[in-house]
Amino acid sequence: MSAKRVVIVTGAARGIGAATVSVLARQGYSVLCVDSCTDDPALDYPLATVADLDAVVKLANGSGDGGAAPFMADVRDVQMLEAAVAEAERRWGGLDAAIACAGAMGGGAVHWETSVETERAVLDVNLDGVLNLARVAVPAMLNRPAPRSGRFIAIASAGATRGLPKLAAYCAAKAGITGFVRALAVELADSGITANAVSPGSTDTAMLAESARLYDLPSAAEFAAQAPQGRLLHPDEVAAVIAFLASRQSGAMTGAIVPADAGLGL
Repeated sequence: MSAKRVVIVTGAARGIGAATVSVLARQGYSVLCVDSCTDDPALDYPLATVADLDAVVKLANGSGDGGAAPFMADVRDVQMLEAAVAEAERRWGGLDAAIACAGAMGGGAVHWETSVETERAVLDVNLDGVLNLARVAVPAMLNRPAPRSGRFIAIASAGATRGLPKLAAYCAAKAGITGFVRALAVELADSGITANAVSPGSTDTAMLAESARLYDLPSAAEFAAQAPQGRLLHPDEVAAVIAFLASRQSGAMTGAIVPADAGLGL
């Protein structure tokens, strides 16, 4: 049974999730890397693959003192996530942190002209996926003996507070995450478990590339001009903030929505 901190990361096969796996593995965490690795017909771009997930795990296992293992699960399925938590507990003896990075981008039309299927996929992955992870991960973290240092972290977005045309469902989901995290933080009270969210700005990921396509932009680089720093973020920069929130040292923070957005929210 490992004495290392144990964490589940969803959306682990690429983007911010993959970067988070990498930094946590370097810091000595045992990481269960969760991704569906399956395309969704309601979304018009390719999602991560099994090969992507395997590459993330291989890199993590070669980069530090931590250990990583893959687990295929769709965050829309509570039973799949229950199985993921059970696998983390079986491998490493418990759970100390859960990080909800799984996300999906869809839209490209005003709300009333966006298909119900696309809207549902965006809401279910981005918002329900966070609630589902908390539903199964929080009880596992509560099983740790006191004093605990459990951490639940979700990925929000600058879109939680900025109205993004043609991405209404995405904005709704991300705003929902911020409200959920605040409520969860109060529910966890003095349990020793905290709940926080990181709110990235335009980050160089496949989801941002899809956003550019939906806006008929030549590339995601066009989004850089929106932020005061005048650049896109690298996923590693967001992952560094997530890693701090996952650590024991972040215990004073709960219910926080932490911007990592190159100043986009100013």
